[in-house]
Amino acid sequence: MPTRRNFGLMLGAGALAGCATTAPMGFSDPLQPSGPLRLAPVHVSEDRVIRVIAGLRPFRPGGFVVRAEPFGGKTLVHNYGHGGGGITLSWGTSHMAVNLGFAGPERDYAVLGCGAVGLATARLIQRRGGRVTIYAKALPPETTSNIAGGQWWPASVYDSKVATPQFMDQLVQAAKLSYHHYQQLSGPEYGVHWTRNYVVDEDRFGAGELFARMSGMAPELRTAAPGEHPFGKSTLQYWDSMMVEPPIYLQAMIEDVLTAGGKIVVRDLKTAADVQALSEPVVFNCTGLGAGQLFGDKEIMPARGQLVVLLPQPEVTYNLMSGRAYMFPRRDGIILGGSFDKGNWSTEPDGELTSRILADHKAMFAKLKA
Repeated sequence: MPTRRNFGLMLGAGALAGCATTAPMGFSDPLQPSGPLRLAPVHVSEDRVIRVIAGLRPFRPGGFVVRAEPFGGKTLVHNYGHGGGGITLSWGTSHMAVNLGFAGPERDYAVLGCGAVGLATARLIQRRGGRVTIYAKALPPETTSNIAGGQWWPASVYDSKVATPQFMDQLVQAAKLSYHHYQQLSGPEYGVHWTRNYVVDEDRFGAGELFARMSGMAPELRTAAPGEHPFGKSTLQYWDSMMVEPPIYLQAMIEDVLTAGGKIVVRDLKTAADVQALSEPVVFNCTGLGAGQLFGDKEIMPARGQLVVLLPQPEVTYNLMSGRAYMFPRRDGIILGGSFDKGNWSTEPDGELTSRILADHKAMFAKLKA
């Protein structure tokens, strides 16, 4: 008899097999280009919108926090504030956090939060032999991690005017750790796959410190010469990275935690006293925005992001970015994004912003020749 996890995998594999298609003739495979590059266009129009969602990124101008401190009779390990890089950096900062707080196998650990960061932290503790209970106000699909594009790249993690050189070193270290962890999860089971990224009219790797320091995590990084791409006189830079599909990935991670003997408790911890009342002697704080209320972090703030999702197009197998606009194709639809509104706590879709995102993407694809 198949286990619950195996049954889920069989269903997932069947669904993915049913959705997988070969790119239509006449378009290049973005990972194996042959001759002049041709890309299947995305059909951007209002009548193809299937949903609009908004989420709040936990942003800190100084960057994420990974730090251990005494907490009454407990040890409290912070691992929060990842901005737009929560999924991307989750395994890396969790690796660093567990190094700080792991007190040995066969002991009890509490993890606060059930998004990508909390789940990665729990799994790393379990891999070392610890017993884990996750305490969370909300579970997937009601977490911030579910409302994410899912491209593997640490975007919008810090303010370059505020972040210190020490933080930048920590960020690159976390990115490298996470990059290697995710490669081991590549495949339909976790919704992780490699794809090609194209950037129009920008030299991202030549313009910023972070991109330059992370070029080793951008395989096949190239700038296409005129005549080699379908964007006319525009410049085109491309590289390969991983895509993480949150609906698949987060569910698989939850099943991994439960299969390894972990527990998940839905509980709204409102104060530090509520955390103190937990029985576990070591607590990992992966609450994102919740760290402001729970532990008094005055730097953390929401950075609202809105996604417009179009009907799926299986023939679109690449990511495309230009300025503030970005397009990621996923099994559940074509993801259009491009907003980062600091200090906005609203999770209600904004109609004007939807129109602006659609207009930005129409303009981006207008550059793509027929």
